[in-house]
Amino acid sequence: MGLRLHNTLSKRVEEFVPREAGKVSMYVCGPTVYDSSHLGHMRAAVVFDVLRRYLEAGGYRVTHVQNVTDVEDKIIARAQAEGVPAEQITSQYGEEYHRAALALNILPWHVEPRATQHIPEMIEMIRGLMERGFAYYAEGDVYFDVTKLPEYGKLSGRVLEELKVGARVEPGEFKRHPADFALWKRAKPGEPSWGSPWGKGRPGWHIECSAMSLKYLGMGFDIHGGGDDLIFPHHENEIAQSEAYAGRGPFARYWIHNAMFQLSGEKMSKSQRHYVGAAEALRHYPAEIIRYVLISVHYRKPMEYDSERFEEARRAVDRIRAALASAATVRSRATGGGAGGAPSAALRAAARDGLGAFGVAMDDDLNTSGALAAIFDLVTAVNRETDPALKGTAPADALQPGLDEAVDALSRMLGILGLSITASRDDAGVRDRVWALAVALRQEAAHLFPVEPGPSLDELMVFILEGRQQARRLKDFTTADRIRARLSEAGVLVEDLPTGPRWRVVGTDGRAS
Repeated sequence: MGLRLHNTLSKRVEEFVPREAGKVSMYVCGPTVYDSSHLGHMRAAVVFDVLRRYLEAGGYRVTHVQNVTDVEDKIIARAQAEGVPAEQITSQYGEEYHRAALALNILPWHVEPRATQHIPEMIEMIRGLMERGFAYYAEGDVYFDVTKLPEYGKLSGRVLEELKVGARVEPGEFKRHPADFALWKRAKPGEPSWGSPWGKGRPGWHIECSAMSLKYLGMGFDIHGGGDDLIFPHHENEIAQSEAYAGRGPFARYWIHNAMFQLSGEKMSKSQRHYVGAAEALRHYPAEIIRYVLISVHYRKPMEYDSERFEEARRAVDRIRAALASAATVRSRATGGGAGGAPSAALRAAARDGLGAFGVAMDDDLNTSGALAAIFDLVTAVNRETDPALKGTAPADALQPGLDEAVDALSRMLGILGLSITASRDDAGVRDRVWALAVALRQEAAHLFPVEPGPSLDELMVFILEGRQQARRLKDFTTADRIRARLSEAGVLVEDLPTGPRWRVVGTDGRAS
């Protein structure tokens, strides 16, 4: 059936059909750069990065726009509190956001407009809204009149009468209706301001995204995304002012919202100082572990920060790495002369099934948890079929070309999820370290290693593992454990299975790489 996405506007999952065949236009609300970015911001960025990757893998040409809000009340308040220009605040925290995004393997956006660079477009929109009777001037401010748009509330389900009861007018505001929102704010001492037909001032928050998205994507673009905390009032107001300005709809065809990343049951919030910073998380966990956590739960379900969740992700990533390392080891032993046997056929079938299950999950409203399950089914198949070859009880050639197909399938699926998990082999360096270890072991424990080792990595590992098994048979488990630890330091991971030890080339940090 193809990709289906939950549209907040229709409140249901719909088949995705872009306005122009083969092309997708997507606007995502980016950060307001007044403080450090947290894992909630990164979740939103990763969700829409995965969506973009999946669309591009399906052959679409995607234009991905994500803005930076660099003029807003919180930015001004932070700058005034620190006694520095607003530009210094936005530069500092904007760069921090970019560093975190780069570390988490988020693709660069095709366009990253900054609000302060689009003031003329915002002024033009406000002028048009006033000419059409949807906006009014009040003591230096300009407001959008929500009562003039009968469909106001269609995204969030809010009703004007309910809003009137629950809203309040702040001191200094001259609204006609409590739900009216500012399009232009008159200048206050010490705040950044620009000239306009209504005097010096600055734009309201909502008009910024409307002006920038319309400039780069045009009316009726395909996907508007962001966190579900933006549904009201931000996205509701974007729809209202954009469709009133254009005199038609829709402003955007599909509204996609991710749920919050929570801390102690509440959404992470910079303004409340209640968050786990992205930079802090990156100091504690590798980037691929954090990214795995962010996609391990369906994007529309809230996530709770939990250290055990990160440890589970570490184990999961290591499983994938280990399978890829096993595959790399077996492929290095194959001569490439055979057409493969039954294990190869089994792996080819597993690769096809894995890709099929992955596509079904992703088509089902970007079900990344289901997509990860498909990856692990293939990981299990790779481990099952490579195990005999790793132990030397089956020829490596019997696994080709199925093993090649399985590795390619894993790489494709991981790439769509943006997970940079590979089995990087440095056989020359590993072989040299293992050779030095073998020489040392023979000198230290000749009773365990009575013969000379062969020169290849495979022969060296047979030599060392046989000596280690002999230590275990003699119940010298201290020596056996020390040998295993020294192999890990040399770049080889040994797993003790009921059927015997299995080894693979790994990174020198002791984890498959």
